[in-house]
Amino acid sequence: MKRISLQTKISVLITGLLLFITILLTTSFSYIDLKQTEKEIGVRALQIASTISLMPTIRSAFSTSNPEEVIQPIAKEIQEFVDAEFIVIGNADSIRYAHPDEEKIGKKMVGGDNDKALINGEYYTSKADGSLGPSLRGKAPIFDDDGNVIGIVSVGFMVEDIRSIIFRQVLKMSGAALVVLLLGLVGGVLLARNIRKETFGLEPHQIASLYRDRSAILSSIKEGIIAIDKDGNINMMNESAQKLLKLPKKYTFKKIEDIVPDTKMYDVLTSGEPMRDDEMVLNNIPVIVNRTPIKGKDGKVEGVVASFRDKTEINEMLATLSEIRRYSEDLRAQTHEYTNKLYVLSGLLQLEYYEEAIALIQRESEMHGSQHKVLLDQVKDKTVQAILLGKISKASEKKIKFSIDPNTFLHEIPEHIDMGKVITILGNLLDNAIEAVQFTDVKQVTFFATDVGEDIIFEVADSGSGIGDEDSMRVFERGYSTKEMEYRGFGLSIVKDTVTELGGAIEFHNQASGGAVFSVFLPKVIKDEEKAGRKIS
Repeated sequence: MKRISLQTKISVLITGLLLFITILLTTSFSYIDLKQTEKEIGVRALQIASTISLMPTIRSAFSTSNPEEVIQPIAKEIQEFVDAEFIVIGNADSIRYAHPDEEKIGKKMVGGDNDKALINGEYYTSKADGSLGPSLRGKAPIFDDDGNVIGIVSVGFMVEDIRSIIFRQVLKMSGAALVVLLLGLVGGVLLARNIRKETFGLEPHQIASLYRDRSAILSSIKEGIIAIDKDGNINMMNESAQKLLKLPKKYTFKKIEDIVPDTKMYDVLTSGEPMRDDEMVLNNIPVIVNRTPIKGKDGKVEGVVASFRDKTEINEMLATLSEIRRYSEDLRAQTHEYTNKLYVLSGLLQLEYYEEAIALIQRESEMHGSQHKVLLDQVKDKTVQAILLGKISKASEKKIKFSIDPNTFLHEIPEHIDMGKVITILGNLLDNAIEAVQFTDVKQVTFFATDVGEDIIFEVADSGSGIGDEDSMRVFERGYSTKEMEYRGFGLSIVKDTVTELGGAIEFHNQASGGAVFSVFLPKVIKDEEKAGRKIS
């Protein structure tokens, strides 16, 4: 299939657009003009009818034996003077006393629009089919000296005559529209030629193909890509860069230093030499950056393109693998613990120590029963229940006392709160608390939750050593940890970011008895400004 050239497309488009606008405007103006003309003629007809109805000669003629002999000549004279199509005067029974066609005098008026004047005594305009055809009429009642309606005056102008006036005006507008259409066609041709010159003779489909290829390549690259021109203005940025560096979507023609300071892209502009695998922090995000100069045919640097890789992703992946390995070890230990208890129970039964076996079962049941009762009766959200059951089992195999505050009461989490984020918050806080007491003399973790008031509150307390003054300022800092281990220090940072995303807050303090308490506050209702922000994003 042969493609249509740019010049043809623009010419057809401009012509069609101008034609559409011309027809639309002509139709609109004609309609408005028609209504305005009808209104003006209607007002004129009503004024004439009102004037005739108040003439003493007309009123007094109704009391004579032959009113038509007086009224007909007067009506005919006035009709010729005001250039009306007709003036019809009738009595209270709509019997004509005056009409342009004298043969119709004495007959009943037609149109069916006299009642408002004859019954209610109103002055008005109407559109109806009379004996002469469709017409616009002005209706006025005739009153006697006592205020009684004794007749009616109808002054009319034919609808066809009004339309003829409008048609002549439309012809005038059509001539002007034709001139505009021809000028638009010539302008379209000139515009198309200028566009082809600016695009190096490429047709739109060729430009679109190049753009699609470029966009597909940029979107498929996981690394962030930013390109600047020789003046340092950003001319390209892919979505990965926007997400990685948390940059605004509107970046065109903005300076790189205004969007991402200290990228060292200006150094490459000056030197013309690439920079490889440079580790740095941009917008508080650790990244690995590669910078390459863009050179023209003359060898001069015309810009720089830089790629950004998230160093944190690698660290988090390693941390995740470490967590998985730890959980697998916890599961093996838990299996070993329950296996030992089953061996003990089996041995007691084989030795017929039934009372001791029953006591062991009761002891284990009592140990878990009270916690499970609070968990199932007072925590209504199933996801939170599942999280707590898992952490209770984990604490048990580590010989850590995990208790749920008896004052805990929690309804189901509102739908606007992402349960995945709640899992992240509680999972990290409870894991940190379990780790904090693992090597202490008193091993105890306490969980409390409530949704009384405007916020959902979670509290996780431990009997560990607490948080020192030096650590308190950096406890939520990404990559910072009090544990001398690689790939740590992400848990609380992730919790802080997640709580902030939910519009909440997180606090911590040390207990007088030892250990730390972390409190999370999540709003149950989204504020109006937060709703607007989420819609925009």
